[in-house]
Amino acid sequence: MKKDPLGDVYLSAEEIQTRVKELGNKVSAAYRGKELVLVGILRGSFVFMADLVRNIEIPVSLDFMAISSYEGAEGSPGAVKILKDLDESITGKNVLIVEDIIDTGLTLGYLIRHLEARNPESINICTLLDRSIRRIVPLPISFTGFDIPDVFVVGYGMDFRQLYRNLPALHLCDIKA
Repeated sequence: MKKDPLGDVYLSAEEIQTRVKELGNKVSAAYRGKELVLVGILRGSFVFMADLVRNIEIPVSLDFMAISSYEGAEGSPGAVKILKDLDESITGKNVLIVEDIIDTGLTLGYLIRHLEARNPESINICTLLDRSIRRIVPLPISFTGFDIPDVFVVGYGMDFRQLYRNLPALHLCDIKA
């Protein structure tokens, strides 16, 4: 019988909601008077983005992308594939990419280059979690919820084998269980 991989609470629902409210206030202040498009990266960001939007006090439009990345030989960076592209034009608009967690930055770096070709006014990033210790590619991260060590977490939109996205808190996860 397999052991349940769900571990202790890493960040409580209350801690997350407090920080998301702070991020919403910061985004509102930074983009007041500007046209802002939030671009959520599916699937992991959907819970964070929903809560973030409810805490932003300026008009925003929303769009979503889905991407996948494949490791090459021996864990080397592989190809990035866009599974769902934007529905609306971002030309001349301020784009804020909303991510659940950023790790090496390789996939997001590719995505930013892809979006820059569409001539937005600006591209920045808002992430709930930043695992900066693993960063390889520098990224324009303007808003960070929490910097975390090299641990695997689930909940609040993040999954393990498509499970646990529904949890309101972030839990440590033993992926070897």
